[in-house]
Amino acid sequence: MPEGHSVQGGRYSWRLVEPGQPLQWSEGAAREPGADEVLIEVAGCGLCHTDLGFINGNVRTRAELPLVLGHEISGRVLEAGEDARDWVGKDVLVSPVIPCGICELCSSGRGNVCSNQKLPGNDLDGGFATHVTVPAAGLFAVEDLPAAYELADFSVVADAVTTPLQAVRRAEVSEGSFVVVVGTGGVGTYACQIAATSGASVVAVDIEDARLDPLLEHGAAATVNARDLSPREVRDRIRDHADSLGMPRTGWKIFECSGTTAGQETAFGLLGPAATLAVVGFTREKVSVRLSNLMAFDATAFGSWGCPPERYPEAIDLVTSGKVDLLPFTRKVPMSDLAKVLAEENGRSDPRRMILVP
Repeated sequence: MPEGHSVQGGRYSWRLVEPGQPLQWSEGAAREPGADEVLIEVAGCGLCHTDLGFINGNVRTRAELPLVLGHEISGRVLEAGEDARDWVGKDVLVSPVIPCGICELCSSGRGNVCSNQKLPGNDLDGGFATHVTVPAAGLFAVEDLPAAYELADFSVVADAVTTPLQAVRRAEVSEGSFVVVVGTGGVGTYACQIAATSGASVVAVDIEDARLDPLLEHGAAATVNARDLSPREVRDRIRDHADSLGMPRTGWKIFECSGTTAGQETAFGLLGPAATLAVVGFTREKVSVRLSNLMAFDATAFGSWGCPPERYPEAIDLVTSGKVDLLPFTRKVPMSDLAKVLAEENGRSDPRRMILVP
């Protein structure tokens, strides 16, 4: 609890009231669940780059303010409506994109872009709270936690693991693929691991050694620090790594996860014959690229938004089986310190994704 506050029953939330202003602490959290909803005691909620965009006003929420942010949620179901009783008592992960399940897109396996989707922390109150109420359709059971993990640790699976999983599977990464991941923050870190466990040789590209170095033990066969390099020099370094790894200079699978103009232009510049580019990171800024490269190289580019529900069990299994390691890339902080955490966010040197724990 923030200094000077006390709460009977210990329930509270942090609400965005006005972009550009500090989040406001509020006593109480979560409404009673409807018939097809559940009330979850939050174990942990990841702090995502999108949340920071909502807070500073660079990205607008879909729901009117005030709103509780936070879409990477794990916790335990305490209460449920009459149509969701079977979830009571279960440890769960909450999907940050909850599709309707009945529209044409959902029926065709593209529920991640359902036009009727609901997003915790965007359409409805999210996980910057001790408790949250969400539709039961967005739940996935978390069972058989590895000894080293707490349920809070799994919160980042909801977005930071599922999002790159969807991109890697759509790009058809397999044994013998050569993969380049541009931007190794919260999403790129796991893109490297998922691609590697799928049989690929992975080169990670970033501008921070603190992000790159741990990946040499978690998925990356090589790294490139692009801070002082031109896009052409980055491409040449990656070609050298491909040669040394015995990989071809064609058919590369490139994942843009930085969400920056420089990262997106660098990733597009890596296109070669029969390459595939997945745009996973988001920026509101425009980029300048020669689109005809797609034609000239017979290359493919696609955007990847979230993850359909069908892939969530695989994402959970990747972590519980040990194929993807969360712990070196996350750190837990008390949710009551959220105001302090946000004040320090821009200048922090620790690149690990933060998990807020009530």
